[in-house]
Amino acid sequence: MSALSPLASVRPSPAAARIAPFALFIALLALESLLGERAGDLRWLTVARPILVAGLLVYFWRHYEELHERPRVAGSDWVVAIVLGLAVFAAWLAFDEGWATLGPPGRGFSPLDREGRVDPVLALLRFAGFALVVPVMEELFWRSYLLRRIASQDFLRIAPRAAGIGAFALSSALFATEHSLWFAGLLAGAAYNACYMRSGNLWLPIISHVTTNATLALWILATQNWRYW
Repeated sequence: MSALSPLASVRPSPAAARIAPFALFIALLALESLLGERAGDLRWLTVARPILVAGLLVYFWRHYEELHERPRVAGSDWVVAIVLGLAVFAAWLAFDEGWATLGPPGRGFSPLDREGRVDPVLALLRFAGFALVVPVMEELFWRSYLLRRIASQDFLRIAPRAAGIGAFALSSALFATEHSLWFAGLLAGAAYNACYMRSGNLWLPIISHVTTNATLALWILATQNWRYW
C-alpha cells in the first residue's frame, strides 16, 4: 500500500477544502514579509507561492462539486461578469490615493533582470499565479465559503442568492481589508459577490476576477508600474 493512500482516503470538510489554499497563500505571504530584504532575492519565493497553492487546489479539486457542474447561465451573465471585471480594473487605477489606501505603497514585484530587461520566466510565472490561481483560490474562500458561511453554518445548503444583504456587505468589507487599496477592494468584493449571488454559479465571479487580474497584469507589464504587483 502506498504511504499516501491513508491520506488520500481522508475526506476533508467542505470548509477545510476552501480555507486551506487561502490559508497557505497567506502563510507564505507572511513568511515572505518576515524574511524581508535580508533574505536576498525573494522573487522566486513570490512566484512559488501560487504554484504551491495550485497544487493544493488540485489535491482538493474533487471536493469542489460546484465547479464540476456544467454552467447553467445565460450568455448575458458572462458578459456582465467580464464587464464587472473590467470595471474593477478601472477602479484599481482610479482609487489609488491617500484616503482609499491602507499604509504606504509597496514596491511590488519587478521581473526585471540586472540589465533592466523583463525576465520572461519570472513574468510568466507571476502572470499565471496572479491571473489564474489567485482568482480560483480567493473565490472558493471568499464567495463559496465565507459569503454563505456568514449566513449559515451549513453553508453548502445555502443558495448564493439567499445569503442576504448582511452577508453581502460583511464579506465585501472583509475582502477590502485584504488589499492595500481598500476602497477598490471593497468595490471588487461587491462586484464579485453580485456575480455569484445573481447567477448562483461560482464560475461567474471566477471569470470576473480573472478578467480584473489579467487586465491589470497586462497593464503592469505594458507600463512597468510594478508597485501594483
